[in-house]
Amino acid sequence: MKLTPSDSVLVTGGASGLGLATARALSATGAGVVVADLPGSAGASVADELPRAVFAPADVRNEEQVRAAVEQATGLGSLRVVVSCAGVATPGRILSRKGVHSLDAFRTVVEINLVGTFNVLRLAAEAMTANEPLDGDRGIVVMTASVAAYDGQVGQAAYASSKGGVAALTITAARDLAQHQIRVATIAPGVMETPMMAGLGEEVRSSLEALVPHPARLGRPEEYAMLVEHLVANPLLNGEVVRLDGALRMPPR
Repeated sequence: MKLTPSDSVLVTGGASGLGLATARALSATGAGVVVADLPGSAGASVADELPRAVFAPADVRNEEQVRAAVEQATGLGSLRVVVSCAGVATPGRILSRKGVHSLDAFRTVVEINLVGTFNVLRLAAEAMTANEPLDGDRGIVVMTASVAAYDGQVGQAAYASSKGGVAALTITAARDLAQHQIRVATIAPGVMETPMMAGLGEEVRSSLEALVPHPARLGRPEEYAMLVEHLVANPLLNGEVVRLDGALRMPPR
């Protein structure tokens, strides 16, 4: 599917990291871009730097806010591409010196990463059904999982569970939406240069880079965006989870 200026895209978590790189890349197609992120984010500034972009303050768990973001996108053109990058990675062991893992903390991670992703998926798909097919597709939704869905480390119970749910959602969503000519695919990044990693010291960063067979470095947000662009362009990529990790397999810790 080739985007045109009469189309629009919606990127959640679009104010930073993977979402920011994706918003910039898709904006270069001429399509309108909705940058959806939390009200206190840099989303408004990001939208200002792009030629046809607007900021949609939204918590992905909130139906009304996500619906409003989708409506902003359809106001810019036919909503063809939705990329879900919003997420959190709150760590915590099931049992630790601090006690048992907080149920509220676990629930929050799952609600943002999994329930929020599903909320965006369902409302975007609803809007896409109004589109005329373009190159055989009415649209595509790209979700974000993680290598933690397969190689969850110590302290990643909540995060790995949420991302495993996104990975499992991919094939059933693609099958559900096939009759509407809407594709669904997921990217499972490895260790990436994102704000989540910014607080790590140089020693931790170097140790993570050493785990990656080739190239032995952190992934770049632009490389995630490149894969999004390919998923959009390749009509046979549907129902698939693609690891973007340099052959990384995470150790237990």
